[in-house]
Amino acid sequence: MFIPTLVLWLLSASPEVPVTPPVPVEAPPPVMPADAPPLTEAVRVLLRLTIDAQGEVSQVEVMVPGGEAFNRAAMAAALRWRFEPARRGEEPLEVRVDVPVTFEPVAAPPAPEPVPPPKPEPPVFSTTVRGQSVAPPPVAVGDFHITVGQLADVPRNSATDLMLLAPGVMLANHGGEGHAETVYLRGFDAGEGKDVEMRLDGVPLNEVSNAHGHGYADTYFIIPELVRSLRVTEGPYDPSQGDFGVAGTVEYQLGLEQRGITASASYGSFASRRLSLVWGPPESTAATFVGVLLRQGHGFGPNRSYANAGLMAQTELNLGPQTKLRVFGASYAARYGSAGVVRETDVVDARLPCDADADSQFFCLYDPNQGGASQRHIASVELTSRLERGGRFVQQAFAIARQMRSRENFTGFLQDTPPIGESQRGDNTEQSYQGTTVGLRGRYTPGLTWAGQPQPLELGYVARYDNVHTRARRLRDNGGAPYATVFDNQVRVTNLGAYLSLRGAPLEWLTLRGGVRVDTFLFGVEDLNRPAEDRQGTRIPEESVEAYGFFASPRASAEVRLTPRLTWLTSAGLGARSSDAAGLSNAEFAPYARVTSGETGLGWRWADGPSSLELRGALFATRVSQDLVFSETTGRNQPIGPSQRLGAFGSARFQWEQHLDVQASLAWARATQPLPGASAWQLWDGTVLPYIPQVLGRVDASWRGTATVAHQPVGWSVALGHSAIGPKPLPLDRYSESIFLFDVAARARWRAVELGLSVENLLDARWRESEFNYVSNFRGPDAPASLLATRHFSAGAPRTVRGTLTVYLDLQEDRP
Repeated sequence: MFIPTLVLWLLSASPEVPVTPPVPVEAPPPVMPADAPPLTEAVRVLLRLTIDAQGEVSQVEVMVPGGEAFNRAAMAAALRWRFEPARRGEEPLEVRVDVPVTFEPVAAPPAPEPVPPPKPEPPVFSTTVRGQSVAPPPVAVGDFHITVGQLADVPRNSATDLMLLAPGVMLANHGGEGHAETVYLRGFDAGEGKDVEMRLDGVPLNEVSNAHGHGYADTYFIIPELVRSLRVTEGPYDPSQGDFGVAGTVEYQLGLEQRGITASASYGSFASRRLSLVWGPPESTAATFVGVLLRQGHGFGPNRSYANAGLMAQTELNLGPQTKLRVFGASYAARYGSAGVVRETDVVDARLPCDADADSQFFCLYDPNQGGASQRHIASVELTSRLERGGRFVQQAFAIARQMRSRENFTGFLQDTPPIGESQRGDNTEQSYQGTTVGLRGRYTPGLTWAGQPQPLELGYVARYDNVHTRARRLRDNGGAPYATVFDNQVRVTNLGAYLSLRGAPLEWLTLRGGVRVDTFLFGVEDLNRPAEDRQGTRIPEESVEAYGFFASPRASAEVRLTPRLTWLTSAGLGARSSDAAGLSNAEFAPYARVTSGETGLGWRWADGPSSLELRGALFATRVSQDLVFSETTGRNQPIGPSQRLGAFGSARFQWEQHLDVQASLAWARATQPLPGASAWQLWDGTVLPYIPQVLGRVDASWRGTATVAHQPVGWSVALGHSAIGPKPLPLDRYSESIFLFDVAARARWRAVELGLSVENLLDARWRESEFNYVSNFRGPDAPASLLATRHFSAGAPRTVRGTLTVYLDLQEDRP
């Protein structure tokens, strides 16, 4: 017979958080192996199991063998065991389990008549909880740890769209499918990353001094199926937030819950094709995966075709009972066309070079030479060691190789001053960026306690080195040859930073958090576009520039628990955006854009079994010392001086078992440029900043269920995504129209085959994804230039229908 005793232990440390250990549902005993030798004494096999968030045993390892036959018998039984998963509150968790299984000889019967051996008993469970893997408590009301989960059913074009799950986020793209999205967050026009720090499991994505814009961050390469969750910290309130974290920080966290192979093929409107293949080895955890994604299409109008391919892979290795090693790699390449912008008056008057009907004019273009290409390669290694008393030590090294080139034309024939006797050559702008980034990140949590209560302390550091070549040139309209260099810089930047954060609870109802981050930057710039002559004669057309910068950013928050479910949280912090190397002068103490921000609000959470409801709402105010606004003449962001924001948001997420998941948010923000000499407390007064919508609303919902068709269970789901965008202020006191978009999707699964249908922009609205108001001349190089500003826009996608076939192979049964 056997007598197994299971000792369950969880892997991370947070002893103050209540934990519900896993409970066995089915635990049939091992069978005594037929080929086992006769037992004269007990044989012990120590197994290590991984119990996933569904309560299934996803991995079995033999830690202490008892012999080949007994090892096989113990492992075979363990794979059949099922559990009610461990939980933190109501959130299911993946845990590790040490299982000593003992096979004992059957005792001799005391009576002369044979007595049948005792009936095997189910395993006896002894549980020891040592902590768990949990998201850290929020540092502000606007600090969101978002599990994608069932909301992955909502139609999305890319992983970038997952940011819409956070309140107050809007995305726009005037550059084509493959160009980074412009992010609007918390009343900021954050551009393609200038005011929002982007990370992928700790790997920084913002690019210093990119020709298209300082802080450019392209997340289009991330495979959506591999995104497990996001952390969106709105505002500079966490000491771990670094450069570009002005409006906030977005970190993508990868993982693949579904084990086995999942292959998906889609085809839709405008010859859009999508093929994805993700694989999670059944014997491994969600941290081990491989994903491949191919996309191609003609686009919804002329010069909007695209093609891209990406691969992401990660493996997690156990180097010991308390040490893990994660190795991650990604590779991506893309090419895309862009229609750019068109003048509203030319669309109304049907003067564009397309058919005269309204739809053809709306989706037309001037310049077919716009578009771009991009490549990215990432390698990362992360070592995590769990220490006694709940401590943790994490070390990460990463390397990035990056290349991009984009071509855009915002003003037609307006900017060039041609040589005498020649016509205007065109305003085509080519922006290119090529470079490498290497760095180290680390954090240490010693797991301190004081007065019998845990007092989490965290120390962290970052070391990053960028070596990039960034350049902007003007191209001829005829033939595309470069005729002028706007800037051409070889940039080397070293960023060394460190932070300290501490959380303590001096009273049962009060939790205080605080910390400080310190960053230093050393800039080395080789300006390769200096004049060949100056007042003193001939000179070398190059020049070296070096600059240094330093800033310290304190952050603090206070959490008051008004009731067991209701919390009042107030946060304040300073943040900064580093200097664009293209604007530095030699021996300069680099000027930084400083941001001061404060927020106060309430959070309420209710949970009952697998159902939960979370509500949040807050007011915030922000002031920036040096803001940037898009300039059509340069095709990139330019400084405008200080700015300020006043705003509020509310969000709700309701989850009912595994059936319904709904998230809704509404945000309001007013962004202004303060009047000269105005008090810093006058956050309402001033000139309204352009392009930033004051009202944003978003709803994501998914309903899943099971139906019986021809006596067969069929899983199904329906999903809805809705965005409401208020009028956006434009330059010269103009406003855009409101935008209302609806996306729907449905799917049905029978056994390993799933069919899906999605419709984006269900009502086929003619909406303007980006809008501007400025002077341009697209009529030709010899046309008289008009000095009257007019509205320009890039068209948003019309109704798009896509069908999907998905096949699940070699995996445990998935929930419908």
